[in-house]
Amino acid sequence: MTTTQDVSADTSLPAPGTYTVDPIHSTIGFVARHLVASKVRGLFTEFEGTIVIGDTPEASSVTATVKAASITTNQEQRDAHLKSPDFLDFENHPELTLVSKKITAKGGQDFELVTDLTIRGITKEVVFDLEYLGTNPGLAPNTTVAGFEATATIDRRDFDVSFNGSLENGAIVVGNKVTLELEIESSKQN
Repeated sequence: MTTTQDVSADTSLPAPGTYTVDPIHSTIGFVARHLVASKVRGLFTEFEGTIVIGDTPEASSVTATVKAASITTNQEQRDAHLKSPDFLDFENHPELTLVSKKITAKGGQDFELVTDLTIRGITKEVVFDLEYLGTNPGLAPNTTVAGFEATATIDRRDFDVSFNGSLENGAIVVGNKVTLELEIESSKQN
């Protein structure tokens, strides 16, 4: 695990260049309510992404692709259901994609990341709270590592993930709001 260093208050971006997301040291996760009583956490294990840092946030961009079939919640039966047409329908929609539309500085290391998020072939605008965590020299020679965290909440029904299971007493099995949590380590050649 790489530790990021604090950056000075006047630095709000890593050095310009193209950073590649490191899938071994990054997490694409989500949290959803189950029976209103608990939270189910899951993640995707296969993804790739590119972060292009420009001279300003507005000149920067992010793209990412996630394999829908790589979803895991560490429970085989639930994972199979999440891959089915009730949820991600991975056979007909094998990838989820994220493409930035706009990045705006909010102050310090905080940004607003406006994206087009595509799930099940449906694209919606989703706004993430983005934090730049800092940079360090990478473990590989002549590399720089930059860290980011981003969160957003979506309504799964906006992406036609409309499974409406309920119990005999009317309790909803799965909540409609899903929190997306991105913890990203990326690197570039110097």
